[in-house]
Amino acid sequence: MMFDELAEKTLVTLRAKGLTLATAESCTGGLIAGALTAVAGSSDVVDRGFVTYSNQAKQEMLGVLKADLDSYGAVSDIVARAMAEGGVKNAKTDMCVAVTGIAGPGGATETKPVGLVYLACARQGVKTVVEKQIFAGNRDEVREQTVKRALELVLVQGDA
Repeated sequence: MMFDELAEKTLVTLRAKGLTLATAESCTGGLIAGALTAVAGSSDVVDRGFVTYSNQAKQEMLGVLKADLDSYGAVSDIVARAMAEGGVKNAKTDMCVAVTGIAGPGGATETKPVGLVYLACARQGVKTVVEKQIFAGNRDEVREQTVKRALELVLVQGDA
């Protein structure tokens, strides 16, 4: 899973604008932060990564409301937005990218298939972007596609 070019381009863009970034990850388990910090010199942009795999972690570390988790589930646009906005607030960074999804092979339901991922990117002073993706493939492929799309989303929001 190599994202060196995309990660570097993302870091260069954020660095040029003086922006700092946090990640809030569920289904990727820290892979986004890992892709970014694999690039030397990333510490002036990347502040921290929240790996919030459990609902409790989402609540404690990012301020996601229990009521939202109960009503919509962890894999939802509402929770992805709350994760991203909570990441900005709690890390005191300019931006936070968040992902929550079902990488598989288990965990799917009739309405939430394997490959369903919600991504959100919050930036202070800019409307939070949230998107729904359904990625094809096995667990590793879903996670790889999620990392790639998350980096692309940060790039777009960082350029906003």
